[in-house]
This record gives sequence, C-alpha cells and structure tokens, in this order.
Amino acid sequence: MHITVLTGAGISAESGIPTFRGAGGLWEGFKVEDVASPEGWLRDQKMVLQFYNARRKAVKNANPNKAHLDLAALEQHHHVQIITQNIDDLHERAGSKNIVHLHGEIFKSRSVKNESIIYDCEGDINFGDIATDGGQLRPHIVWFGEQVPNLEKAITLTERSDILVIIGTSMLVYPAASLLHYAPYDIPVYIINPEIPEMNKKSNYHFIKKNASEGVAEFIRDVLKL
Repeated sequence: MHITVLTGAGISAESGIPTFRGAGGLWEGFKVEDVASPEGWLRDQKMVLQFYNARRKAVKNANPNKAHLDLAALEQHHHVQIITQNIDDLHERAGSKNIVHLHGEIFKSRSVKNESIIYDCEGDINFGDIATDGGQLRPHIVWFGEQVPNLEKAITLTERSDILVIIGTSMLVYPAASLLHYAPYDIPVYIINPEIPEMNKKSNYHFIKKNASEGVAEFIRDVLKL
C-alpha cells in the first residue's frame, strides 16, 4: 500500500517549533513578509540571515515527537511517502526514508546567483559568506513569491497514492494545498488537525480532530489495524 503523508506546521509544533503564521501575521515577532520574501531579503539581508540562524538553532534543540516516530515506524508495514511543508529535519531524525521538502530545508544554504549551488549548513550563515560562484549565501528556503522546485515531484507521488493523510496544516498555503486535488478521486483521505480546515467535504474524506501525535496513532490503530 502506498501511503502519502502531507505534513504542515502542526506536526512540528508538538516538538516546540513555532508555527509559521502567528497572531497578527507575525512569526517569532517578525512580519512574515520581512523574513520570508525576496523583497524582505533585498531590504535587509543581515536581518533575514539572523532570523534563520535563530530558527536553525531552535530546530537543533528540538526532537521528533510521537507523530514523527509513528510515521517512520509505519514504513515497516507499508510504503510511506512524506511530503512536508516544514523546513526542519524532524522526519529525517525520526527515521523516515522517503521525504520531499516543498519549502526547502533549514540545514542547507544556496547561492543567490545560482539556486542549484547548494551546501549543507549546520551553523550560521553570515553576511559576506559566498558560494563558489561569488554569490552571497542565503537559506535554502522557498519564500513567498518563489517557485516550488519539488512541486512536480510531489504531484507525481500524490497521484500514486492508495491513501492520503494530511497532518497539521490549514490547507490554505498554495501550491501545497493543491496536492489534495491530485490524489486519485476515490481513495481514502484522512485529515488530522485539532481544527478542521475549511474545505469542500467529500464522502471519502475522514476527519480526525486531534493533534498530530494522537491523530496519527488513531489513524494507524483504527484504519490500518496495526
């Protein structure tokens, strides 16, 4: 069985990583457009770098939670494909093997001149750090208004699904939210979230109104009978 899992900020929130959209459009006290857009980068590169340096430290100090671990363990029984909107590495550290990052990865950097020049990045990125092509290094993150390089791959994987599971996402951020429409029309779709997203509800949609850890456990126990 091919199970495709789309994860959003809600699954990492249980590990202490703040969700992307906070009250008043703020993220850790910053306006989202100032730290997650090409325009914000052009206005103040040093601030953006400092912001993501702090995020990188926060992710290092976080640990995978039960939802991450249960999804990894599920690979012992089924083919599980993770498609995540999150930039952390908690799925990897939990042991999941098949992961597509839609919005980039906090532990990578890239050149502003050539987005194919990518480096592993465990520490800070500082203003003046340059790639081999002479371009300033920036976080390997997909900001608002930028193309999503892994979208086509994610669409292809979703089209192959026998079951689609959506965890911890409002389904409001596109193009990630569009993946739902690429799943085979009659497969079971499970939406795990404490607050059910506003969406057209179909007969093959199953809602589990719980946090990620509890919801994934219920999905595995009741649906897959493991």
